[in-house]
Amino acid sequence: MSEPKSPAVPPVVRPAHEDDDDGTVVLERRTEKTKPPQMYQVVLLNDDYTPMEFVVFVIQEFFGKDRDTAIAIMLKVHVAGKGVCGVFSRDIATTKVNVVMEAAQNAGHPLQAVAEPID
Repeated sequence: MSEPKSPAVPPVVRPAHEDDDDGTVVLERRTEKTKPPQMYQVVLLNDDYTPMEFVVFVIQEFFGKDRDTAIAIMLKVHVAGKGVCGVFSRDIATTKVNVVMEAAQNAGHPLQAVAEPID
């Protein structure tokens, strides 16, 4: 198995100084800084039919929150119309949304979850 190759970074070419006699060229390696991945918040949306206890269960089960935190998030959803359950990378946030939606559908509840990018 071969070593993974890092992306090629073009070297910076500096011309020889006028006072250099040998006419050499100096190559310098430029390091590229990578940006951290875009993060997404998983948000539960309020509806008039999903029981509050089911929302608390979902927050505890799929987001690992303790009961008091889950109740606080559920009340935020109920009062403000939506509440943030956690912040994740895009793939994990999408998976969390899908798991929540599947659990709600299996339980016969219209609970909705979305992943919103964080600026």
